[in-house]
Amino acid sequence: EKAKLLRSQPAQIVEPKGLLYVQQREFAVTTPKDGSVSILGSDDATTCHIVVLRHTGSGATCLTHCDGSDTEAEVSLIMSSVKSFSNSTDCGRLEVHLVGGFNDDRQLSQKLTNQLLRAFDLQPEDVHLVTFCVTELNDREEQDIHFPIIYGIAVNVKTAEIFPATFPEKGPDEDLRSAHVLTGAPLTNIYDAKTEQLRIGPYFWGPFPHVDFWLEQDDAQILQNLSTSPLAEPPHFVSHIRSTLTFLKEHPFPSRSLFPDRKPRIYKKNEEGLWEQVCSDKI
Repeated sequence: EKAKLLRSQPAQIVEPKGLLYVQQREFAVTTPKDGSVSILGSDDATTCHIVVLRHTGSGATCLTHCDGSDTEAEVSLIMSSVKSFSNSTDCGRLEVHLVGGFNDDRQLSQKLTNQLLRAFDLQPEDVHLVTFCVTELNDREEQDIHFPIIYGIAVNVKTAEIFPATFPEKGPDEDLRSAHVLTGAPLTNIYDAKTEQLRIGPYFWGPFPHVDFWLEQDDAQILQNLSTSPLAEPPHFVSHIRSTLTFLKEHPFPSRSLFPDRKPRIYKKNEEGLWEQVCSDKI
């Protein structure tokens, strides 16, 4: 019923004001007291799943975008991140919302759904599954080709409302964060709710193998080889991958070009509710 209700809602366009956008293999956790961030969101999930874990007592809310790289470790990580904000709260319970995936040919979505359910089941705490809109419950078919119905969701940390969403702005540092994922990064926390700062990096990787080869390929080749579900990707998938590959080519050694002082790039919301970089000297 809950999945049906969610699927029936049109995706809302979420503007950057007050938004913290979470990319693949990133997570962020905050509480209703946050003066900078009121919405956490992520999209472009095909076989990936977006997970929202919330404690109803403290209101601490975590959103992450999982791709099945190390599901058990990731679930433990988001559990402890939410619990760290809820330790002093006696009442309330942990609730989880799972959205994403579809009936893809390789059954990667189904595999990830099973991994997530198992990982939450293995937690010592009780976790209540509230929204389950994954794989076959998030699938539509057009001329024998399967697609996800919902590609992205947002959660309002003040009201706990969850809704299908798209995001015109996926920044800051979109290419840098994507490059981190493409080079095999583990799940990374990008937000410090206590200081209300978005912290990116420092990230380190070596030169990306065959980057020139990939940049020479046509769109069809990139789609076929660098996507888990080539037929179901959103239209901007290839341009996003190209832009990430170009970034990797320009920055083969991020320790030199991006993080020479080995400090994170730090952003805070300004008066307009948009991210603005702050100098690390001021911190």
